[in-house]
Amino acid sequence: MDFLFNINAQFYIAAYLVGGIPFGLLLAKFIAGVNVKESGSKSIGATNVLRVVKESNPTLAKKLGAATLLLDALKGIAVLLVAMAFDMPESTLWGVAVLAVVGHCFSPYLWFEGGKGIATGLGVLLVMLPMETMIGFVVWGVLAKTLKISSISSLAGVLALLIASFVIHPDLPHAPIVIITLILFYKHIPNIVRLFKGEEKAVI
Repeated sequence: MDFLFNINAQFYIAAYLVGGIPFGLLLAKFIAGVNVKESGSKSIGATNVLRVVKESNPTLAKKLGAATLLLDALKGIAVLLVAMAFDMPESTLWGVAVLAVVGHCFSPYLWFEGGKGIATGLGVLLVMLPMETMIGFVVWGVLAKTLKISSISSLAGVLALLIASFVIHPDLPHAPIVIITLILFYKHIPNIVRLFKGEEKAVI
């Protein structure tokens, strides 16, 4: 158990545990009185919070969706900023970034189920790769306005970010970025299947 006294391990554990906090589930349950794990896509993310709460309270749905998006992004950012304050090396910061996303997507509080990871992923990448993430945001924003399908715009934004990282920072170790991208795409497999079937609904 000596590894628990290693500061790197402590930040990794903190990233996973904080990343796993299901803000969408908590907000929807205690404010709107609905369980997002039992409705819609059964995801704990902002899109499903918006979809499920909208059925009973459209105005509240927008507020809770926005709050979920913000909190899911901030939980990864918060651990990263603390790690930076402790002057942790870049390799540790990337480990924190990856584990925050893993925590959200495979939450220890939900028997290793979780959300799709877009907000948390873009949150940590905004800290680590701000320029590339802004490119991802632009792609996401354009497609969200035109196609109005969350999964397409989100995954396209992530893919644009990944490609931009190879162009802007070709010498950067890209493994953590690729891992985060693969996790996000893996969690969106049901959405991708629905897209091919023409069953994915517009929610934004």
